[in-house]
Amino acid sequence: MKKQPNFLFIVTDQHRADHLGCYGNKTVRTPNIDAIAAGGTRWDRLYVANPICMPNRASIMTGRMSSLHGARHNGIALSRDHTTFVELLKDAGYRTGLIGKSHLQSFTGLPATNRYEPDPELHTPREELRDAFKDNRHSKDYDLEIALKWDRPLAQRLTGDFYGFEDVEIAADHADQASGDYLLWAREQRPDFDSLVGRKNALPDNRIKAPQAWRTAVPEELYSTSWVAERSQAWLSARASSDAPFFLQMSFPDPHHPFTPPGKYWDLYDPADIVLPDSFGKGDLPPIRAMREAMEKGSDPRDNQNPFTVTEAEARALIALTYGSITMIDDAIGRVLAHLDALGLAEDTVVIFTTDHGDYMGDHGLMLKLLLHYQSTIRSPFIWRDPANPAGGVVEGGAVESGLASSIDISATILARAGVQSFNGMQGRNLLGSSPPDCVIVEEDSQRRMTGFDRPQRVRTLVTERYRMSLRHGEDWHELYDLQADPQEMENLYDDPASAEIRHDLTERMLKRLIDLQDRAPLPAYRA
Repeated sequence: MKKQPNFLFIVTDQHRADHLGCYGNKTVRTPNIDAIAAGGTRWDRLYVANPICMPNRASIMTGRMSSLHGARHNGIALSRDHTTFVELLKDAGYRTGLIGKSHLQSFTGLPATNRYEPDPELHTPREELRDAFKDNRHSKDYDLEIALKWDRPLAQRLTGDFYGFEDVEIAADHADQASGDYLLWAREQRPDFDSLVGRKNALPDNRIKAPQAWRTAVPEELYSTSWVAERSQAWLSARASSDAPFFLQMSFPDPHHPFTPPGKYWDLYDPADIVLPDSFGKGDLPPIRAMREAMEKGSDPRDNQNPFTVTEAEARALIALTYGSITMIDDAIGRVLAHLDALGLAEDTVVIFTTDHGDYMGDHGLMLKLLLHYQSTIRSPFIWRDPANPAGGVVEGGAVESGLASSIDISATILARAGVQSFNGMQGRNLLGSSPPDCVIVEEDSQRRMTGFDRPQRVRTLVTERYRMSLRHGEDWHELYDLQADPQEMENLYDDPASAEIRHDLTERMLKRLIDLQDRAPLPAYRA
């Protein structure tokens, strides 16, 4: 392999770790992803820095927690003033490309819910002085991913690169509602493409009845998953004759809701064959009780981004559809890997697989994500296959790393393998050249009220080898689980007197880790 290897960085969306064969799932079929793990190393306990799309994607890009890079929730763009690891690769001579989902900026165009509200009785500062940062992400540089403004390819609207990516072709949003450059392409293939998408244009199917699920009329070859694979193959072909190393991020918008796998993937899995989690329907946390009551009363719309409860039949149906989306992605990955090999690039390319966060997928009777940090939402798959580096896990049958890790570690690991020094302030560690920590932190800062919550939430979670503890600002309930004795997280020990000493120890460890994660950039003007 070259001194500077190529990288194929594969990212899926809202995809829990145990929805892969190589992570122990006996139902979903993912032979191509499993093959990556079989030839490399699979991290069993990598946790997200934040279990929300934009914040964790920004943390992967910067190697920093969301409390530092500022993209704390969806709708808050990653500032162009923050350095990304892709910029460092580009600076070191890498050709960089992004095909698929970016979500470093908002694609809805909706204003943040906590926008500055002028007080009519006081003098209102001019706009650039209304935030702690003068660059408050409200310029046109942060409107690039808004779906309604996507009248021409993103590459034509850029000045310079896009967070370090020289080549960009974006699919925003999810499922058969994906937009962006992908939608422009789909309309070129079929001028009537808009008549194929959405629930109102769905094909009839009387078998599946569940929230946010419809049988899309979009054919497989025009679906976003196929487009991401096709455009990635084209990008790789263009790099085959170049001596410069490359970094390609191939980012799929699925298996995110709504649940619309196309063609044969719609009924590839029978809901009757789906085994529900042991925790289904269990759990007495205040928001779970409130969501369950709202479902029974019919007062929860269950048609938006907020988590909701489901019946057993609905859960089986939605999991089956999700498995269909995952297998479609796996098939697409197989085509790209075969193309990489046919181009003669496989022996020089590190292949990495991860996702931005997970999904409840029936745990405790819940669907989607947000605010409750069960393992299904905060634990992500991470697989590293390095054909020429034994430290990357080239082991017969694959290797498993069981130590704690975080999504902020991904950037530092890629940079170290590329022989590029990290920037000052990167908080992640090189997973291939350092020892695991004794704990990791997960952050979440919500922007709005949701069913079961009467106020926006601020949550901090500590995960250790044995425990998961989550503390909430402004609430009178918190969580503590013994993951060894209770892997389904069904017995909350936080208020158990017998667990008081454990809780105190974990609280101290959380405080120390939060102190450690305070910013170290910029450097001081003197040395100790």
